Amino acid sequence: MNPFGVSEPKVEALRRQMARLGIAEHDLDERFVRAAGPGGQNVNKVATCVWLRHRPSGLEVKVQQERSQALNRYLARRLLAAKLETQVLGRASAEQQRIAKIRRQKRRRSRRAQEKLLASKHRHSLKKSLRQTPSFDD
Repeated sequence: MNPFGVSEPKVEALRRQMARLGIAEHDLDERFVRAAGPGGQNVNKVATCVWLRHRPSGLEVKVQQERSQALNRYLARRLLAAKLETQVLGRASAEQQRIAKIRRQKRRRSRRAQEKLLASKHRHSLKKSLRQTPSFDD
């Protein structure tokens, strides 16, 4: 029985990721705090918010996404692993690659590329204009 309230494959994937990054359970400080915001009486009475700190790196995360403490514990570990991976791998991490991709997409096109694109669009519009139904004017 896993302590996080998620499926066994998800827990196993998290354990593998933590082992790959060198995160051991005994290196983590875990505290439970009362969450705030939506959730009603459950949130107000039960300490569902999870605060997690990795002692060797000093990274801290705080998760209060779900109403369940067990699920928040899982999400906190996953977030901590992602942050540590970004810190350790730097440019090679998935998060950094995602940011670089967005940056490339937003970058301004060169003048030549822009001219080629507009020429292609013009050719396509001419092609489409030939598809019009013929008019039978006398």
